[in-house]
Amino acid sequence: MKHTNLTCTKCHEEKPIEEFYANNKRNHGCDNFCIPCRTEDNRTITNPSRMFVNGKYIPKSHQLYKAGNFKTFSDAAFESLAGYATTPEGEVYIIVNPAWKGWIKIGMAVEAEDRLRGYQTSSPLRDFKLKFKKYFDNRRKAEQQAHTLCAKKAIKRKGEWFKIDLKIAKDIINNMEIV
Repeated sequence: MKHTNLTCTKCHEEKPIEEFYANNKRNHGCDNFCIPCRTEDNRTITNPSRMFVNGKYIPKSHQLYKAGNFKTFSDAAFESLAGYATTPEGEVYIIVNPAWKGWIKIGMAVEAEDRLRGYQTSSPLRDFKLKFKKYFDNRRKAEQQAHTLCAKKAIKRKGEWFKIDLKIAKDIINNMEIV
């Protein structure tokens, strides 16, 4: 027999199945929250490692997946930017791309792997590689010092890109101490 009603795990009211999100229409031992309970105060009462946009579950396979509860995808994308500018700690990294042989990019980020993912979106070959990273209490000062020191040893410099031997750049950054 086909069920037409479900009982909400939070409010314990029996409601028509249409008042539940599509991914919760069948109870397989999971909690069922009706739409009003799931979106109450723009919060979801389920697993915090899941992503919800406007109360709708977003699978981990989605290209914009980020755990949390958001009203829009823009909110998810820009949630951490406010704190990013004021966070002093982070990593100085070296990224390379075989398309530019001999060139390395020295940059800073809160997390180098996250920055690498950003670079991959601009490359159809997804061929940027993270070659080195080092944590610093003040990533801005560390990046500035890395740029200054590497510029002295580089053959050429174009912004944050340096034509320099990878090992030399790694050694410079690895031996830096920021006060």
